[in-house]
Amino acid sequence: MNALAPITPELPVVAAPPHNLEAEQALLGALMFDNGVFERLSDRLKGSHFHEPFHQRLFEAIEDHVRQGLLADPTVLMERFKQDPAFQQLGGVRYLADLVDRAPPAANSPDYARVVYDLALRRELIRIGGDIMREAPDPQTAAMDQIEQAEQSLYSLAETGKPSSGFVGFSTALAGAVQMAAEAYQRDGKLAGLATRLDDLDQKLGGLHKSDLLILAGRPSMGKTSLATNIAFNVARNYRYEPTPEGRKTVDGGVVAFFSLEMSAEQLAMRILADASGVPSDKLRKGEIDAVDYGRLRDAAVEIGEAPLFIDATGGLAMSKLAARARRLKRMEHGLDLIIVDYLQLITTGDAGGQKNRVQEVSEITGGLKALAKELNVPIIALSQLSRQVESRDDKRPQLSDLRESGSIEQDADCVMFVYRESYYKERTMPQEGTPEHLQWMEDMDRLRNVAEVIIGKQRHGPIGTIRLSFDADTTRFGNLARDARWENTSYE
Repeated sequence: MNALAPITPELPVVAAPPHNLEAEQALLGALMFDNGVFERLSDRLKGSHFHEPFHQRLFEAIEDHVRQGLLADPTVLMERFKQDPAFQQLGGVRYLADLVDRAPPAANSPDYARVVYDLALRRELIRIGGDIMREAPDPQTAAMDQIEQAEQSLYSLAETGKPSSGFVGFSTALAGAVQMAAEAYQRDGKLAGLATRLDDLDQKLGGLHKSDLLILAGRPSMGKTSLATNIAFNVARNYRYEPTPEGRKTVDGGVVAFFSLEMSAEQLAMRILADASGVPSDKLRKGEIDAVDYGRLRDAAVEIGEAPLFIDATGGLAMSKLAARARRLKRMEHGLDLIIVDYLQLITTGDAGGQKNRVQEVSEITGGLKALAKELNVPIIALSQLSRQVESRDDKRPQLSDLRESGSIEQDADCVMFVYRESYYKERTMPQEGTPEHLQWMEDMDRLRNVAEVIIGKQRHGPIGTIRLSFDADTTRFGNLARDARWENTSYE
């Protein structure tokens, strides 16, 4: 019997990552033959997008010379690669000359660039997939954190695929401005931005404008969260859209993302339900409702249940995760039209080492929120706390200097608004009953009890000043108030 031959295990065949050396050579040859070709390429193409390492270095050398206004041909570039072993192995200057000799017409160079770039994206997709497979079994990292990291990697890759806008001709920008004005003229309320349905506020701001960062600040119990919740509900409740080949186009209202870092989703929903039903939120919390109240609640819940308002109540959310979740919602079927963050000082930067002071952290957060507003092309309203120095003044109306870590917040924001209710302070100064001062105090309280002020301390696109809103403490509802000429306090920065 013949002895069995030893079994040699077959090694798995590892497929080469997707690449096209011929397309890389054609593009590089065209660039060296005519340096003007470089200006026709999208500025998204980089040396790292080439598969062959020497081609990466060659493209970067061509780019350096062209950027400096120098000639980039085989003779000039040869000096740069004399000590490069790969250059010598490929044939030296003869290799560069062959690339030029076989260069395709300059008009075809963008097509070769697209091939090189597309294959680079595919290689990066394979790398990200490998990272996901390698890290998924790791029990030290939560599965949801891994998902968000994967989403962030994929989103970053997708963003690099978008060509940079670069310079825009004035006629193009002017056409966009005219289009915005035309849409505002045709829209109910004649607003260029997203309507809050608080008429005086909309009139002063022109609505909430895309890519703007708006800060809504106030001392505790002034009603910051209530006002933000009212705006979110008003926008979501009035959402209307029309279908387009790309998906949906918002016609009125909008889809809202509400990041509540302080309150739970149920608490926010309770406030909105109290607003919509007219049943006091205090009665809802205590369960002190009768059959009539319950019927109103049920009807209101049915009416508002389909409003596109999405709440994320994760506490201590990092800025990177907040951005990733907003991007995810933007990519969903509904899209995204407004982001509200409650509140700014509760966002973290993810700096585990704790090397940054609080001012640096807040500066990074406000800069990140402004960048996110521009990236997603939506307005962001971020709530902010005020320092205690407000309480030490006779006039407790807040000012820009009262913002905590005010430098970066004031600098990055397009608009800074303060919520102020004089009745909050007035009711804590009640004189002795039966005195003339007490009678005057009661008159003042009757006048102030249901009134709130929104002080616009900064606005890049319009006037600053003070407006008044109605405020119902039972339902925490802000609403429109009859205008009074005495309150038309408007000035410009």
